[in-house]
Amino acid sequence: MAHTMAGEADIFETLRQELRRGSLILAVLGQLRAEHYGYTLRKALADAGVEIDEGALYPMLRRLESQGLLTSEWREEARRNKRFYRLSPDGEAVLDRLVEEWSGLNASVAAILGASS
Repeated sequence: MAHTMAGEADIFETLRQELRRGSLILAVLGQLRAEHYGYTLRKALADAGVEIDEGALYPMLRRLESQGLLTSEWREEARRNKRFYRLSPDGEAVLDRLVEEWSGLNASVAAILGASS
């Protein structure tokens, strides 16, 4: 039984989302080596080619903070209260380990796929 084009598109979209999920966490952690609030974080990620919508970003930030990887504080800027996020010391250590893991995995997958690193 052959897959329909719609079915293939659904499978692709599901797999694309799975692939992006871990990559987004790595990108967010990496970007938060410098302090950001939500809007500037989204913009910095988008400028680097990583799009993430608010509905995914804010729950991720709360989860990463509850895991001890981020710290945050409310401050007033331009007469508005904004929550600023930054990597915690534990977050920096975890990011270093994740980058090492990512680099090794990326090199292995590139070799398997016959791509040049």
